[in-house]
Amino acid sequence: MLSVPGLTGIGFTGIGFTGIGSTVKGWVGLAARQPQLASFVPQTGLVHYLKMQYADQTFRGLYEWNWFDASLMLPYFAVMLMLSVYGLHRYKMAYLYFKFRKNYDPHPKSHFAELPFVTVQLPIFNEQFVIERLLEAICGLDYPREKLEIQLLDDSTDETQQVAAAIVERYAAAGEPVVYIHRTNRHGFKAGALDAGLKIAKGNLIAIFDADFVPPADWLMQVVHHFTDESIGMVQTRWTHLNKDYNLLTRIEAILLDGHFVLEHGARARTGDFFNFNGTAGMWRRQAITDAGGWQHDTLTEDTDLSYRSQMAGWKFKYLPAVECPAELPIEMVAFKTQQARWAKGLIQTSIKILPKMFRSDVPRQIKVEAVYHLTANLSYPLMVLMTALLIPAMIVRFYQGWLQMLLIDVPLFGASTLSIAIFYVLSQRELYPKTWKRTFLYLPMLMALGIGLTITNTKAVMEALLGIKSAFARTPKYSVAKKGEKPKAAKYRKRLVWAPWIELAVGTYFALAIAYTFTNNNFFTAPFLILFVVGYWYTGLMSLLQGRFERWRSGTMANPDESSPKPFPVGV
Repeated sequence: MLSVPGLTGIGFTGIGFTGIGSTVKGWVGLAARQPQLASFVPQTGLVHYLKMQYADQTFRGLYEWNWFDASLMLPYFAVMLMLSVYGLHRYKMAYLYFKFRKNYDPHPKSHFAELPFVTVQLPIFNEQFVIERLLEAICGLDYPREKLEIQLLDDSTDETQQVAAAIVERYAAAGEPVVYIHRTNRHGFKAGALDAGLKIAKGNLIAIFDADFVPPADWLMQVVHHFTDESIGMVQTRWTHLNKDYNLLTRIEAILLDGHFVLEHGARARTGDFFNFNGTAGMWRRQAITDAGGWQHDTLTEDTDLSYRSQMAGWKFKYLPAVECPAELPIEMVAFKTQQARWAKGLIQTSIKILPKMFRSDVPRQIKVEAVYHLTANLSYPLMVLMTALLIPAMIVRFYQGWLQMLLIDVPLFGASTLSIAIFYVLSQRELYPKTWKRTFLYLPMLMALGIGLTITNTKAVMEALLGIKSAFARTPKYSVAKKGEKPKAAKYRKRLVWAPWIELAVGTYFALAIAYTFTNNNFFTAPFLILFVVGYWYTGLMSLLQGRFERWRSGTMANPDESSPKPFPVGV
């Protein structure tokens, strides 16, 4: 969400100017003594540039506003204003997080005299390489075995069925209360699997973990006692990262997720606003699911959908940021795009479904307003596409406008949109890592560039949601890696994009040409912002095309036709 300051740059200021450096001063003195040589004096230097841009009045009044310029500038500023509204909301989140810090109570209301029965649900789909790690962690949970049930809910269509069944059989033979449940169809996808398991579950408390999560042994005991408060319907814990340092992408992903789990969840939980179950690493009260109407699969974010319906039914949610649950981050660009596109589309679908019901309900206005921000935030991606289309024409039009306009319009828009991103994520890292948070500044440019690069695929996902176009639940490939340098085991689940990377490369090239244009007009202050667009689109485009090839290049082996799925990207781009 970037704003490009409007700068003037005429390129000619006459004879009178001031340069820097002894050489330039010597040239200026020579020109003063020999007027006939003045026209040959080099027009360089920072002072000269600033004077040329902002102080020269030679052509003042020659530019006149016209309808053509207005047709470009009004939509541009309208888009920037809407992006700024979401940017200002980030400031609000940070403010509320710190203002209501005392509202966070990490302790349960009391402790169960007798522990309740807990069912742990593990929904999986074609994830054979992480099943062993998952079940090892779940079967290692510290909880009485007579009070525990573990359901492995398998919708797999490949050899994961045999792998998972064998692992479950082995743990069951060792006395673990684990059962294998396989469906012959994927009706309802993940929501359908969870609903099918819930119908035969023994527990009144339901813990859910995705295949790439590795909960610590004490996770259940840290969470379960919070349900002594009869008003609590769901408890969410904070995601941490098994492979944060695997590559540049995973480092940026970790910062993005930390911002969500620290400031967004933290602020909403502390102020009493609705927040969502994240689909995993949380525990539900069975009755809270039932009262909300159960799991439904008409959106791709069934977790957020159920969360809002449950809270509208009167249940309270609790967030425990101190209770951590490690998970594997996507290590490749297409896997990351798959995840982000599903979330973007699902949240817009949920907003279309839930917001009209909320507006008609007696939920406090503050909660309704926050729900709008939360569920519609991904509309910023189509807005970014519009801004991308208007950015260069707007820059050309504003070439002949004054610097005062930059101070009055661009600087506030920049502070509301772009600067809010930097502050938001820096603050979240400062909360988590008080000794090393300053390193975040090194990743901020790439973080913002990556956000820009996602606009093509996420815009398509958002537009599909707005147009009512349905799509399958696109699972995020899990590669079973935790340390830098480990070779991914699940290359067979790798997906290929069709046309999106080429569009991203083309748009990045468009902005590279725009940078060349700015330099020809001495508009140097605009270039750093345009570089973010070039890097963002080229990074997402190239990494989408080249994923998986780095391992083959390093090993010197040829491509294995079984390693890559012949099917296109699950969201259809």
